[in-house]
Amino acid sequence: MTVLTQSPARPGSGGPPGGGRRLVEVVLRARELSILGALVVLVIGTELANHRFLSGQGVKDIFLNASILALLAVGQSMVVVTRNIDLSVGSVVGLVAFTAGKFASGGDRNVVLVVLLGIVIGLACGLVNGLLVSFCKVPALVVTLGTLYVIQGLDYKIAHGEQIGAADLPSSVLSLGNDSVLGVPYLPVITVVVMLLMGYYLRSYSSGREFYAIGSSPEAANLAGIPIRRRVLAAYLVSGGLAGLAGVLWLARFGTVVADAAHGWELKVVSAVVVGGVAITGGVGTVYGAALGALLLTTIGSVLVVLKVNSFWQDAITGVLLLLAISVDRLLALRVTRALKQRSLESGVHRDDGAAPPPAAGTAAPPAAGTAAPPAAGATARTAKDEAPKGKVS
Repeated sequence: MTVLTQSPARPGSGGPPGGGRRLVEVVLRARELSILGALVVLVIGTELANHRFLSGQGVKDIFLNASILALLAVGQSMVVVTRNIDLSVGSVVGLVAFTAGKFASGGDRNVVLVVLLGIVIGLACGLVNGLLVSFCKVPALVVTLGTLYVIQGLDYKIAHGEQIGAADLPSSVLSLGNDSVLGVPYLPVITVVVMLLMGYYLRSYSSGREFYAIGSSPEAANLAGIPIRRRVLAAYLVSGGLAGLAGVLWLARFGTVVADAAHGWELKVVSAVVVGGVAITGGVGTVYGAALGALLLTTIGSVLVVLKVNSFWQDAITGVLLLLAISVDRLLALRVTRALKQRSLESGVHRDDGAAPPPAAGTAAPPAAGTAAPPAAGATARTAKDEAPKGKVS
């Protein structure tokens, strides 16, 4: 009996199996560090121009203002990673803020019930978007643009021109947006907890990595047996649920809510995600980068107010950052592609160098590893009769 054995791979026979993945991770880490560096430079420069910028209240306002945008960016990044988009998050925030406010103003409602109501409404909106995109195969841009206007119309229908004030809300709801724990406001704490949980899931679980596989190549993900429809539906459910939570936090933060709350925020959310390094073409980016992008955009708005610059320039700077981020994403994608191709070519060269030389003309090729050698020339193969034990022949 011949035993087949597998020869161990030589260390120099090719690049490491995770080399391409590590290269991409290094690029993403560089993007996040560059955003953090730009944020530090912006803050230091503004502090030198106005020494009251980094006061306790100033820092607190920046984090409070960035919390809701960062929370929406975390949910949006999961959708964008799958090569889709959700333009309805701003209208969902407005609908939830007014609906939850109307529910809370009806009596001394428990804040947990208010939060659950907001999340359920957001999940319902995300379910509609996810079903239309994943199972009905309607383009995400068309679906979410349509639901944006539908949800806005529903919000105006429910509001009837009414306005909810802080005096109508119970203290438990208002404390969610104004109180703090150990000196840190609740809103940033909630956003950071959600961000860390989502980031850990996407990085550490195989189902989380499947979102990136879908965005990188839907065809390859389908061949690999990844449930694309369910993953895309899950991404929209997460985005909708976090938008519902953001609507409740909006209500708790500002107290006064009208029908057009968070109007136009969908573009801010997409800008924060793209500036944060999440590729609009899918498959690349992290929720940490998206949150940093939201913090950067919010800080720019605060800086312009401190320096008494026209608010028009905030939109202009956001547009410039968006174009710059898309250009950088494209350049990095080309660079990574070239690096991976070069790594593949080098691996092929190493394998060719370590291979056995071809047999000379007129000679037999050597047997493959793990296979039995053929009998020598002139040798006679033994038959089953020869192998039989000698005994009396009947």
